[in-house]
Amino acid sequence: MKQILLFVLLLILVKPLYSQEAFYPRPGNGYFDGGMGLDWIDGELYYSFHIRPEIALGNWGVGLDLNFDINKNGNIRKENFNELSDYLSIIRYLRYGEKHDPVYIKLGALDYYNLGHGSIMYQYNNSPSIDTRKIGLVSDIDFGNFGFESIYSTFAEAGVTAVRGYVRPLRFTTLANVPIIGNLEVGGTYAVDFNKYSGIIYVPDYSKAGPVPPVGPSSYALKPEDKGRMQIVGVDLGLPLINSSLFNLQLYSDFTKIINYGGGVATGIMVEMNGLGILNASAKLERRFNQAQYIASYFNSMYEIQRYQFDTATGTFSSKADLLASITNPDNGYFGEIDLHFLGVLDVIGSYQRLDKTPDSGILHFVANVSPEGMPIVVRGGYDKTNIGAESQILKVDNNSFMYFEFGYKPMPYILVSMLYKWTFTPIRDSNNNVIDYQPQKRIEPRVSFIYPLNF
Repeated sequence: MKQILLFVLLLILVKPLYSQEAFYPRPGNGYFDGGMGLDWIDGELYYSFHIRPEIALGNWGVGLDLNFDINKNGNIRKENFNELSDYLSIIRYLRYGEKHDPVYIKLGALDYYNLGHGSIMYQYNNSPSIDTRKIGLVSDIDFGNFGFESIYSTFAEAGVTAVRGYVRPLRFTTLANVPIIGNLEVGGTYAVDFNKYSGIIYVPDYSKAGPVPPVGPSSYALKPEDKGRMQIVGVDLGLPLINSSLFNLQLYSDFTKIINYGGGVATGIMVEMNGLGILNASAKLERRFNQAQYIASYFNSMYEIQRYQFDTATGTFSSKADLLASITNPDNGYFGEIDLHFLGVLDVIGSYQRLDKTPDSGILHFVANVSPEGMPIVVRGGYDKTNIGAESQILKVDNNSFMYFEFGYKPMPYILVSMLYKWTFTPIRDSNNNVIDYQPQKRIEPRVSFIYPLNF
């Protein structure tokens, strides 16, 4: 419990790193961020240089991300620029609007994207590895009476594509102005992963079955089998009970089916409070009813890592599809989320989910941003972790974790001297340069950055 409290206290003081930013500069603001440092990547020393400006002009925003890691021989690290997407991702994002605006379009790194209530896609990240940055597109448009949300995860290869269309049907009738029911929303979602590894699982190889023992079935080997593209469909209902400029309260239900596997139902309540710029907050509590062979929020922040991992040493693989197929019993669970914004100084988003009976089913997501004026100390970080057993394991960083943390001091208003730690992933490639696996990567970087605010 003490470890958990310490972890929460640290994160209450943090701001995400720019490469994983969950919050944008305010309109008419931005910053120029450039610097240098020493970067120990898995114990090997590199000289690191970065330029990361970010600008917001009205609804428009742009963020750049240019990194060089140079070894002692003066050579740029291969993984910095070995794919077309590495060059394209220098433009980290171009966007118009923000999530939940009437129009939201973003091209580039897709950090923590939600579709609908999150039963199919929640906090999806298309670039969890610094060494395989991807360019994707999201497009959300709300026309008032109807609208859609959509995502295309990467232009470099076949990947995740999803669209949710929704309608507020009673707005087309005489019931449009009736309190509560007039804003009833009905949505439908289709999501598919076109990646060639998305549906590979292990199945019994009966051709290699052993002799039948006196009691019990015969023994057999396992072989990989491609079950095809991973496809998920869903229907959702949302009913705002209170809908005002200061306070919103909504009930919702999601019905989700993974094609050729199981399905689930989620029912929940969402609360939003607008404190006139002082305190804006929202919270969500959800109960999930899951069949066998079903995983809620299948496309999550770690999906790109968990989709398929091939162990070249043993010749075996693990995949999220195989994990899905191995779930033989129904199991219900809870999900909770909180989102706080205080005086433009504190921004916190956190969520946690766990099943009732399944061990190692906890999933944590947490990012925060604290940037009070005039403070010389800077603490930044963020954390994602899956397969959590006992809550005492939350701080144990392993193959199921993604973390970044920076502690620094400003000797001058625009100079930051800091120490950066990242627990991320690096790709393992086959002879054709295809990514077949990821392995954890540890980065430690003392750096000096020049950060200058840009106001327009």
